[in-house]
Amino acid sequence: MDMAINSKMTTKLNRRLSVAPMLDLTDRHYRRFLRLLTRQTLLYTEMVTTGAVLRGDQQRLLAYDPAERPLALQLGGSDPAHLAECARIAAEWNYDEVNLNVGCPSDRVQSGRFGACLMAEPDLVAECVAAMQATTTLPVTVKTRIGIDDHDSYAELAQFVGTVAAGGCAVFIIHARKAWLKGLSPKENREIPPLRHDVVYRLKQDFPALTIVLNGGLTSLDQVAEQLRQVDGTMIGRAAYENPYLLAEADQRLFGTATPPLTRHQAIRALLPYVEIQLQQGTPLHCMTRHILGLFQGVPGARAWRRYLSEHACRPGAGTGTLEAALQQVAES
Repeated sequence: MDMAINSKMTTKLNRRLSVAPMLDLTDRHYRRFLRLLTRQTLLYTEMVTTGAVLRGDQQRLLAYDPAERPLALQLGGSDPAHLAECARIAAEWNYDEVNLNVGCPSDRVQSGRFGACLMAEPDLVAECVAAMQATTTLPVTVKTRIGIDDHDSYAELAQFVGTVAAGGCAVFIIHARKAWLKGLSPKENREIPPLRHDVVYRLKQDFPALTIVLNGGLTSLDQVAEQLRQVDGTMIGRAAYENPYLLAEADQRLFGTATPPLTRHQAIRALLPYVEIQLQQGTPLHCMTRHILGLFQGVPGARAWRRYLSEHACRPGAGTGTLEAALQQVAES
């Protein structure tokens, strides 16, 4: 079931833990699966450009299952008027937040004059935020780096945050690495520039009225709990994709939920009705199972699980029976 436009549901956001927007990874199938493991963690879409929203198939780009909420839409763009219209559209689709990407360093994103290169134009980012705020009551947030290229001093970061905050942004998600706009790939920009969590802590100290969410290098709920002593929220990226079950106890440990987490086997069985509906709508099985290959990471049988799905999910006629057969490769615990 897709989200209907103009739904009246509202969700109060808790930013203690979120899963980062990741291109080609955080699609609706991945998000739907994560909701079986954690109901409280804030989820993000993949980045969608303003041009795609304004000129593309909104049903394909923006529709989602209501069970995915709380859910934020991440936008890529730098034209205030276009971003304002997209923020209005995000509200129509009843997203819980609209986020501006000021962190992606890829050449393709730079050529469109958005992403991390916008850190060099704080006045423009502030103008974009103000325009978006004027068209929606949704929270308008910014995801950014701690610097770009040689513009990586704390003074420059603080000036950027202060300028954008004056435009109306109260929530900043800070990837605690700077970005090199030339010479490093997006993957290298996630790994080579050193992590500087201390810079994010200082930002929180200097801007206590702002909500500061730390992103970068977090791979466990223990680390998340530790970071929450310094900042208002955390965001996990690749680790939550490669090992989604690390989120299984998030609701209990971070949000105070009493309901026990599902086991891995229970989560897959709970996913089967969704898979069946998607298959009936023409979605190939492998488009869904590619997101759950890491579910049994660290568990005996994990390699057999991955191998079985990799070999069988793309075959003609693959369906829920394929998933059930894959489960037989791993002992239930």
